[in-house]
Amino acid sequence: MATFFKNILKNKVMLFMVLPGALWFFFFSYLPLVGTVVAFKQYRFNREGFWASIVKSEWVGWQNFKFLFSGTDAWVITRNTLFYNIAFIFIGLVLSVAMAILLSQLVGKTLAKVYQTGMFLPYFLSWVIVGYFAFSFLSMDRGMLNQILGWFGMERVQWYSDPKYWPYILIFVSLWKSIGYNSVVYLASILGIDKSLYEAAMIDGASKWQQIRNITIPMLSPIIIIMTLLAVGRIFYADFGLFYQVPRDSGTLYSVTNVIDTYVYRGLKTTGEIGMSTAAGLYQSVVGFVLVIVSNFVVRKIDKDSALF
Repeated sequence: MATFFKNILKNKVMLFMVLPGALWFFFFSYLPLVGTVVAFKQYRFNREGFWASIVKSEWVGWQNFKFLFSGTDAWVITRNTLFYNIAFIFIGLVLSVAMAILLSQLVGKTLAKVYQTGMFLPYFLSWVIVGYFAFSFLSMDRGMLNQILGWFGMERVQWYSDPKYWPYILIFVSLWKSIGYNSVVYLASILGIDKSLYEAAMIDGASKWQQIRNITIPMLSPIIIIMTLLAVGRIFYADFGLFYQVPRDSGTLYSVTNVIDTYVYRGLKTTGEIGMSTAAGLYQSVVGFVLVIVSNFVVRKIDKDSALF
């Protein structure tokens, strides 16, 4: 015990640096775990407060999960969440790595900073603003795309009433907003590669493409694997703002825009069934956890040094 407190005093500066992040995880990640018991109860709020309501609510076991999976909603939200996240992971990975490689090849530092700033800007825009940007392009009456179609004598499209276009729209908007931010991690890794490797390759007559294929990409593979594993851990989590604000909560688009996060929100907003919404969130978390463990196990079997743990 004396050694324990001695180590704390010895590393107090580092511990104080970690404290804000540790408190954030405690209050927003670990403390809410107590509320998962609501998934197994018929939650009814009373005047005594939230915790008293949990204690006094009736146990229903797996009934909330049965109700969730008895209809088509569970299949639709699971399919949409998985489909979009798989597309975001793989298309985003390719484009982010490609963008990082292109930026690393720019000779002019000023020009590179201008491009980086332009790519970074969309990440800091809220989904509300991005939703209005999308509406300015897709509006039936005054949208830019419909005006362009009108100039060519083509029929206007009711974008917010036709689901078939929205998988492509949502993927495009998500990638437009996130690629610049995600490419920074890969760009930093590229800048950390030993320059002597490229110099030796140039002496041997290697072209730019050969240098990228044989030096840059292999050196990036560890960080690519780590970032992919982290993304797989959130494959059952959808960006609420993207799927709620950009389609403007259009009911006709629910078949392709309804994901687990929006389903939980609408369940709380319309039906007030906190138990069923909690069951959906717990289902989301457990499956994401299992996917991380399985993915890390597979990576560990292939390349132990590239695994997360």
